[in-house]
Amino acid sequence: MAAPSSSLSHPIAHVRRSEDGEWETHSLPGHLRGTAERAAGFAGRFAAPAWACQAGLWHDLGKYSREFQHYIHTASGYDPEAHIERENTPGRVDHSTAGAIHAIDRWGLHGRVLAYLIAGHHAGLPDWEKRESGTGGSLRERLEKTNLLDGALAAGIPAGLLDAPRPEFRVPGGAKGFALWVRMLFSCLVDADFLDTEAFMDGGKAGLRGGHPGLRELRRRFDAHMAALTRNAPDTPVNRLRADILRACREAAQKPAGLFSLTVPTGGGKTLSGMAFALEHAIAHDKRRVVHVIPYTSIIEQTADVFRGIFGEAVIEHHSSLDPDRETARSRLAAENWDAPIIVTTTVQFFESLFAARTSRCRKLHNLVDSVVVLDEAQLLPPEFLQPILDVLNLLVAHYGVTVVLSTATQPALESRRDSFGKTILRGLDHVTEIIPDPDALYAGLERVTVELPDDLNQPRDWDDIADEIGRHESVLAIVNTRRDARELFERMPRGTIHLSALMCGRHRSAVLAQIKRRLAHGEPVRVVSTQLVEAGVDLDFPVVYRALSGLDSIAQAAGRCNREGRLEKGKVVVFVPPEPAPLGVMRRAAAKMVSVMAGNHGAPLSRNNFTRFFELFYNDRDRTIEEKLQDDLTAKGNGNDALRVQFRTAAKRFQLIDNRGEQVLVRYHSIRKGTRDEIDDNVDTLLNLLHKEGPERWLMRKLQGYSVNVSEWHFRQLQGDHQIEEIWPGLWAQMEGTTIYDPVLGLTLDAAAPSAGDLVI
Repeated sequence: MAAPSSSLSHPIAHVRRSEDGEWETHSLPGHLRGTAERAAGFAGRFAAPAWACQAGLWHDLGKYSREFQHYIHTASGYDPEAHIERENTPGRVDHSTAGAIHAIDRWGLHGRVLAYLIAGHHAGLPDWEKRESGTGGSLRERLEKTNLLDGALAAGIPAGLLDAPRPEFRVPGGAKGFALWVRMLFSCLVDADFLDTEAFMDGGKAGLRGGHPGLRELRRRFDAHMAALTRNAPDTPVNRLRADILRACREAAQKPAGLFSLTVPTGGGKTLSGMAFALEHAIAHDKRRVVHVIPYTSIIEQTADVFRGIFGEAVIEHHSSLDPDRETARSRLAAENWDAPIIVTTTVQFFESLFAARTSRCRKLHNLVDSVVVLDEAQLLPPEFLQPILDVLNLLVAHYGVTVVLSTATQPALESRRDSFGKTILRGLDHVTEIIPDPDALYAGLERVTVELPDDLNQPRDWDDIADEIGRHESVLAIVNTRRDARELFERMPRGTIHLSALMCGRHRSAVLAQIKRRLAHGEPVRVVSTQLVEAGVDLDFPVVYRALSGLDSIAQAAGRCNREGRLEKGKVVVFVPPEPAPLGVMRRAAAKMVSVMAGNHGAPLSRNNFTRFFELFYNDRDRTIEEKLQDDLTAKGNGNDALRVQFRTAAKRFQLIDNRGEQVLVRYHSIRKGTRDEIDDNVDTLLNLLHKEGPERWLMRKLQGYSVNVSEWHFRQLQGDHQIEEIWPGLWAQMEGTTIYDPVLGLTLDAAAPSAGDLVI
């Protein structure tokens, strides 16, 4: 079937072939109106519907041009992606810049708001000006291409579409809130554009969206689950306190929306109690969803599984290492824009999205409006990004209807502070409401361990001495600061000791953790040497825990793996000073602040007063280089005709919570569960062969995530030079078949002579 001839009197936005082979067209005016209506609906929740509506009406003005209409009619005979614009792609027609220029022609300086949105609605929010390489073209440069608007106007755009009064310019949070406001509007535009296009191109896919149960139904399921837990739980002091915590969360949910803290010792059931608060609060205050934010992918899956067991498909698990076997067509779609009632995601995904420029990352932001955000393990917010994170949380609470819950056993000191000269040290989270009526009494009631500190916190011990002492215990967990330390200690431990570190791929770690839990549940002796990957949220219960000197918060997390269920009168946590200090940077500073807090302090190490002092010292001494640059990037600057200058892409590039300087290696770890489905379907050799033959398809790369190990650039080059790894697909490297660099106990074996021990953390 031939494509119909071009007709500029009936411009089109998209084309598709119907099931019977006929070409169908999506009219350009219809697409503009549809996108505008959707975008206005999204932005209505933060009082900016007129801005989003106009962005929708003008975002594709460039498609009126003769060049674009000719292109979409002729490129590959109705190319289904002909409407997509990518930077520096030969043959593509720039259809975004025209609307951006028109916005400024009509509204002057304030038209720049729409110019950012429209110019970036495919390629991502641009910088105002180009300052460094790798950030794409600047908005200033694109606005000079006036011929693109001239070409669209020459095609005869209806006058009624071109003229519109400018809405009131009221920016939530002023100059410091401008960048987030623009990102929120951008989110409304790009999600509306995607959804309107999807409704035409793939009605079946569009029909899978939504349909989730409401929050009241989810509360009913939750209440039923908690009632069953209560009936089956033994009557112990710990379980009685957990019931008190749950009751306090339900009662506090009626309080006004805003900032809350949930201060519960490890093992107090704060995950489920926090969900009780979030659901009750959302219903009481007309919130739309609950977003549960977790620091590590190593624990997100177990939390998502708990919630999924209660709420079913209403839970969307969104992180980089999701197994496709756990996804459905509906969940994949909901993860694109977080259009589901319960989201479980990572700290990296959540905050990097709030500072992103890419359309895929920003698309979901408008669905954070009117939500309850639970920040689990809030003490793990990265200190070098602390100020911009606190600033954006304050903006979300003040202007976008978000309630934030800081959930942790060790509340960080995040209130605003000034130094003795009146200079601001931290613009913090103020007026935070604590959910637990008496946290000190709760801590006393849940005190299940005794913490033993060395007499001299500055005197290191040797590994032989440490291993000898730890090895006298039949069941014991020893947590150290680096991968190298884990191997040093492991090599000296009795036979049968278990090793855990991030040099083991995710599949390997999961199998080992399951083995540890089985042995503990059956009362079998088990000795484990691990890096700190077991500290946050991993449900282990040892009678004795040893912890290498570290930050006070890390010692508290280690204590959470000791006598967790209160089966003993008191568990024992022993802090020791290892032969080598913690790696330079955050870990060494945290250890130093712990020593400062405990010097001459003979009280209980894990008292809440000690945590407050520790975090004050730790945050006051943070490196502020990145946060100062980010503030400069994202504060709307300039006066007169040179105002509203923001560096969106530079800021997104700068705001990376994970250091991406390392390299990923796919390893050949083989499950020991012979003959199981896991062994048959997910054999890594089979998966790598598929990658080599067919390339990195999405489902395949998601499966292979469980077999990846991150290594330093130095180690990566060494593995290349020794011919231990091969490039199985451009940019993707895997362990060569037949090599023995992956040990079934220790994971990836590396030469320890790296230039920096910092590469060996976790």
